[in-house]
Amino acid sequence: MEDFEGKKAYALYNSFSVGSEADGYKLQVSDFVDGGAGDSLSYHNAMKFSTVDKDQDALSGNCAMTYSQGGFWYNGCGYANPTGLYLWGKDDGSIYIGVYWYYWKGSYKSLKSISMKIRRVK
Repeated sequence: MEDFEGKKAYALYNSFSVGSEADGYKLQVSDFVDGGAGDSLSYHNAMKFSTVDKDQDALSGNCAMTYSQGGFWYNGCGYANPTGLYLWGKDDGSIYIGVYWYYWKGSYKSLKSISMKIRRVK
């Protein structure tokens, strides 16, 4: 991930899997290693994938609709929002709708870029 000042970091997890459709595409993530960005994803562990039209988060409202317009494994609503709205760095982190990774910056301030890379373990 990268912020608007050009700083980069990553978060590495040794275990990441997504359940079946019947299980709501439940996230299983563990064994955080590091990478400088902090562990913002473990809070979302064991959550089902939520979208605007399929609310499966732990909040009474719909996190996907309220905070991002994008799907993710929200947990009331959370500390990672890689599918948030792209705000071009024009937010102060107080509106919680941008692309953020809370434990890197200690705020919900929007990031310039973020990506998730997954590989099969043999």
